[in-house]
Amino acid sequence: MKINNNAKVLLKILLILCFIKSGFSQNPYPQGYFRNPVGIPMELSANFGELRPNHWHMGLDIRTQARENLPIYAAAEGYIAHVGIRGSSFGRFIVINHPNGLSTLYAHLNDFYPELEKYVTEQQYKNETWAIELDFTKNQFPVDKGTFIAYSGNTGGSQGPHLHFEIMDTKTTKRYNPLLFGFPLQDNIQPLLMRLAMYDRSKSVFEQSPKIFVLKNTDSGYIIPKLPVIKTGLSKVSFALQMIDKMNGGGSDNGVYAATLNVDEEPQVGFVLDSIDYDETHYINAHIDYKHDYNGGVFLQHISQLPGHNGAEYKQLKNSGVVHLADTLIRNISIDVKDASNNTSQLNFSIQHDDSLVVAPFYTSGLKFAPQQANILEKGDFEMYFPETCIYDSVPVWYSPIAVSGYNAVSNAYRIGNAQYPIHGTFTVRLKPNRPLSNEAESKLIVTQTGGKRNSYKKATVKNGFITVDFGSFGDFQAYTDFSPPAINSLGSGDTVNLSKASRIVFTPTDNFGIKSFKVAVYACPSDTTGYMCDSIPTGYNWLRFTNDKLRNWIYKFDERMPFGVYRLKATAEDLVGNITIKEWWVKRVPYTAPPPKKKVEKKPVEKQKKKVEKKAKEDSKKPTTKKTTTVKKPTTIKKK
Repeated sequence: MKINNNAKVLLKILLILCFIKSGFSQNPYPQGYFRNPVGIPMELSANFGELRPNHWHMGLDIRTQARENLPIYAAAEGYIAHVGIRGSSFGRFIVINHPNGLSTLYAHLNDFYPELEKYVTEQQYKNETWAIELDFTKNQFPVDKGTFIAYSGNTGGSQGPHLHFEIMDTKTTKRYNPLLFGFPLQDNIQPLLMRLAMYDRSKSVFEQSPKIFVLKNTDSGYIIPKLPVIKTGLSKVSFALQMIDKMNGGGSDNGVYAATLNVDEEPQVGFVLDSIDYDETHYINAHIDYKHDYNGGVFLQHISQLPGHNGAEYKQLKNSGVVHLADTLIRNISIDVKDASNNTSQLNFSIQHDDSLVVAPFYTSGLKFAPQQANILEKGDFEMYFPETCIYDSVPVWYSPIAVSGYNAVSNAYRIGNAQYPIHGTFTVRLKPNRPLSNEAESKLIVTQTGGKRNSYKKATVKNGFITVDFGSFGDFQAYTDFSPPAINSLGSGDTVNLSKASRIVFTPTDNFGIKSFKVAVYACPSDTTGYMCDSIPTGYNWLRFTNDKLRNWIYKFDERMPFGVYRLKATAEDLVGNITIKEWWVKRVPYTAPPPKKKVEKKPVEKQKKKVEKKAKEDSKKPTTKKTTTVKKPTTIKKK
């Protein structure tokens, strides 16, 4: 049965609508149920699905006018179900469960509202930990829509004051796109398309650099300027786009909501960012051209699904998005790109296979890891095991022992693969020790992974004669023993450090491989509050809450738990393998009065000074001058007779 053009267009629209709206019946997006969680007009600095290193942005970043401590309100009625305090990540955050089966998350907060702040502080001191996660029942901290719950801030991984806001399914914790819930945001700006990338899909996307075409926007959509038909010798191709979205009022470059690839008006594949699970967010490394980005290129988003991509954002309507060019017929390609407000941009071009452009394939020899299967490397003293979900597309694997031995090295160094190839999850590394290890040495083992943009260090164990540990990227691997304890900076000099001028104490413990834990205990001096040292050292101590919000400095701001008096502080730092450093100081705090300001010496006006000089010169001119006369005798001349 033949289908006319109108029917084809209608079928295409229906398929796209079903694709974009898939899952709505199971997970409806109630309009107007949630209010703006800030008390100022809602403006965004980042949207759901914005591209970030190793993850999609999973919520909205709501501007707080570059200020902190704006009141934050519950977006709907419910109860506070969870509170967390983390270094980096969300910082201080709240999760509220709502009666409709959804939950909302509010992150990068400063103080919680007073009653909740008091309870959380008590639990921190009870458990002697600053980083904490607490669950609550529905009767402990109920809220109404619009209840004040916290102050906005810049805590955790935030790089500027704002509120991070998420909506999720309460049972599954899958995050939904908040822009689908009808918040008061205006957006009538179409997504921007900048570049098209074309890949040879007869080989892995990681074994090539794509061919790039710059795009131009016209009245009839985006085109490739002066190139209506791409002629190629390739028989299988796929495409990726550099694209961003903008909203009214400016702001940063947002992520696009959905894109669909059509070949001769038939939808083939597409992706939609309506919901993402945190377990799936690392699939962004298969959604973008990771290698291109790693080497300094722009974000290119695949309009095809890589063979090892198991995330939920792609929907195969006909195939994975690989276009087969088995003949010389012209294929008409269109790519529809949408934002969450249904603003649409379309790219149109054609492609044709040309036998005269066929290039003999270049086959690379050597080991390759393939997707959708377990990959194992065994080289005697070095082994690696990759689960079947680790690889997105085939990657070349270069193996090379490195003749390097570092201080306290207990294995050879091995170079494997290249960090420009992404890994999903972790794989297992096994290294053979190059010398016998004592029981103490086995308890101090560290394996390093270097050679990428960031070094990584992991505590290792010995299993079946191999030093064993898990990592998440290719690189250079070597095992060490670590007997070096951490270092703790000094508070000051003298028998008793005077902290009277200070408003806080800051420690920055360091270690050659990393700090596992740090804590400070305070010994109070009950017999003296004047600033003089006690005669004896007390035996009891109290844990003191030092924050570690940005994962570098540990900070304590003086409060009622350390009033004026004399104290003994005990700081303890532990590294990844259990080496411990302890330092102690006597410190004192007494009421501090700033010295009075120095009395300013009044400078005489220039004019007054000038008149004084002139007056003195006039007086000097009236004084009689006494000249001293000097008589010079002429020499006597004697005449000769």
